[in-house]
Amino acid sequence: MNELINRMFTVIEKLIPGYMKNPDDSRIANGNVAVCIIDEQGQVYGKMFGTYRPRQREIFKIAWTKASQVWLTGIKTGEYERMVFTNEIAENAHGIEAPDLIGWEGGQQLTLTDGTKLAVGFSGFRGVVDIEIMIKALQSVQQ
Repeated sequence: MNELINRMFTVIEKLIPGYMKNPDDSRIANGNVAVCIIDEQGQVYGKMFGTYRPRQREIFKIAWTKASQVWLTGIKTGEYERMVFTNEIAENAHGIEAPDLIGWEGGQQLTLTDGTKLAVGFSGFRGVVDIEIMIKALQSVQQ
């Protein structure tokens, strides 16, 4: 697992410059982005990218919050909040009180070819891009 995730980190690092070309993404964290991955056993893997450590720390906290919420719920961030606020799911059904919901996209569950599930959170770009980067990274290392 460690080897697979480190290869994903390498792919992510190569993808970042391309996404930084879009002003809508570059202005969010100015290239300081982070990824957090939690496996089914609760092992946490993480990586911060960029040059400004205080912002990297802030962004990693968001990535961890996204990943840990997905780890608890199995549901994408943003989608889970919608379900809570439309009463499809009780607020504390998975141990998360409303003030602690992340609300932003960028947390999702990814399934490896062997069926293993990973809860992943990425932060630093727009949520839709955060999701896309993680899907691309996993596809790249599983080819």
